[in-house]
Amino acid sequence: MTRPETSHLFYQSRQRRPVLDQARGVYMWDVDGRRYLDGSSGAMVCNIGHSNPRVLEAMRKQMDKSTFGYRLHFETEPAEQLAAKTAGLAPEGLDKVFFVSGGSEAVESAIKLARQNAVAIGEAQRYKVISRTPSYHGCTLGALALTGYAPLTAPFDPMIRPMPKIPAPRAYLDGLDPDDEATGRHYADMLEEKIVAEGPETVLAFVVEPIGGASTGALVPPKGYMKRIREICSRHGVLQIHDEVMSGGGRTGRFFAAEHWDVAPDILVISKGFAAGYAPLGAMVAHSDIVANVLDAGGFLHGFTYAGNPLACAAGLAVLEEIEREHLCANAGETGALLKGELKKLMDRYEIIGDVRGEGLLLAFELVEDRRSMRPLPSELNAYNQLVDIAYENGLIIYSRRTRGGYSGDHFLIAPPMISTAEHVSEIVEGLDKSLRQLLDGMSRQQAKVV
Repeated sequence: MTRPETSHLFYQSRQRRPVLDQARGVYMWDVDGRRYLDGSSGAMVCNIGHSNPRVLEAMRKQMDKSTFGYRLHFETEPAEQLAAKTAGLAPEGLDKVFFVSGGSEAVESAIKLARQNAVAIGEAQRYKVISRTPSYHGCTLGALALTGYAPLTAPFDPMIRPMPKIPAPRAYLDGLDPDDEATGRHYADMLEEKIVAEGPETVLAFVVEPIGGASTGALVPPKGYMKRIREICSRHGVLQIHDEVMSGGGRTGRFFAAEHWDVAPDILVISKGFAAGYAPLGAMVAHSDIVANVLDAGGFLHGFTYAGNPLACAAGLAVLEEIEREHLCANAGETGALLKGELKKLMDRYEIIGDVRGEGLLLAFELVEDRRSMRPLPSELNAYNQLVDIAYENGLIIYSRRTRGGYSGDHFLIAPPMISTAEHVSEIVEGLDKSLRQLLDGMSRQQAKVV
């Protein structure tokens, strides 16, 4: 297939890309035979790499049996098996699973379950869901109300019920030591202050990414933060929802990122790497007591047509089995540590890199104009787009966002598949090194023109 001059597709913009031909392992090829290293696993999705033969075989077997069974008409073996497997991986007590097709649906399901639980137990005055800024929790209107990223939310503000926000714990921007427990308390106490200010009796839940995603660029919380926010939520009867859409599935070296701090939520959501791009799939995993409250009160007033789709669940089950069989969580931790070390070496060579952060193979680096003050590059440079395009031309796919609430700042997520090796790390770093040099050369030429 050649790329048509006029496309009937549309997404975020008019930008065109080459036509994908095939993908295997960590690599993708366009129809012209050009190879790209998938340094971001798509959108942090393809955790086990592309075209895994065991996953494809599991999907073929399921296709021979059935591709759809509506959840109100049938129970299916893949959905039951995947639910049991997921519950076994989740923290103790979180053993009820509700399948969806993606992260936005999972977050929407979580806040609706939390709300129905409050109504069921006689606390209908609780409806506020506190989140952080910047943050991203999905593109549905309910999930957007939780999102702290103005370019994505502002056009829809008249359609959204505003929800309270607290600052994300970006110690590196605030000049605080992330390894000091006082820093963790500083940011966590903002949650308690917000709960008190809003009226504890009105606060339903707090939603948090244990390790940040696209909006904060793999932000790792400061020491003590995760345990303290758990204590604060429990003290005020506020449900804690962990958004593990991006961080779940083993990418950080643990299947769920919150395992790094041995804390458990009341509800968690997962997608992206859950089925690793082989089928649209996500899940909400909830404490059995919450589900019992809602079902006893008349049932969960929520659902999606493709919930528990047998083909998607067969793919998800095969992905989880592959993660276990190949010890990919451990590999993500080990290879991620190697990659992070190499990114820090790049930081030593390039003054423009102001921070390197993340855990396992969910990593990011941030560009700044001045490392001492962490002043961002001029927003009009659009460095976050420029470097992505340069790297793409060099055969390396990376993922970027604006760091400072969506309007300025430039960070880049480096999150290759969990099957990556030391050789792949070298290839990624070489591509980044070359691309950064080209970015800086281009910036120098732009400045020369201005002068």
